[in-house]
Amino acid sequence: MPTEPTASASPAAATSTTPAAPDAVPAAGAASAAPVFRYAAVTFDCPDPDALARFYAEVTGWPVTYSTDGFVLLGQEGSPGLGFNRLADYRRPTWPDPATEKQAHLDFGVADLDAAEAHLVALGATKPDTQPDPERWRVLLDPAGHPFCVSTMV
Repeated sequence: MPTEPTASASPAAATSTTPAAPDAVPAAGAASAAPVFRYAAVTFDCPDPDALARFYAEVTGWPVTYSTDGFVLLGQEGSPGLGFNRLADYRRPTWPDPATEKQAHLDFGVADLDAAEAHLVALGATKPDTQPDPERWRVLLDPAGHPFCVSTMV
């Protein structure tokens, strides 16, 4: 980041306006700027990244932007996406049973809960019996068992 010249009787005594090298180490006691972080993706572990990516591609309309044998990323170039990572010993979440807790979940906003639920079930989602507030949101499970929500509140 450029620095402002210091006040001085001599213009030659002004501090440099040249930014420091990106890998420069700040002097002891000097404040350093924090790196800039950009949200890139949420990645879900699963047994079959291709199958889970197909499900979420249908839900979001996002294309595959990157794919290997063990990983698939959906999204739009330059925007955050959803990743799916092959995990050999993957264990499905057992929500609402805490035996294998969910670690995170997605929320999708919809205009019509019943239509959204029917569409998602037709794509391969399942609806667990436990529904905390079914008039406001629905909890569904993706094909790998990850809970996610659809809501008219978002």
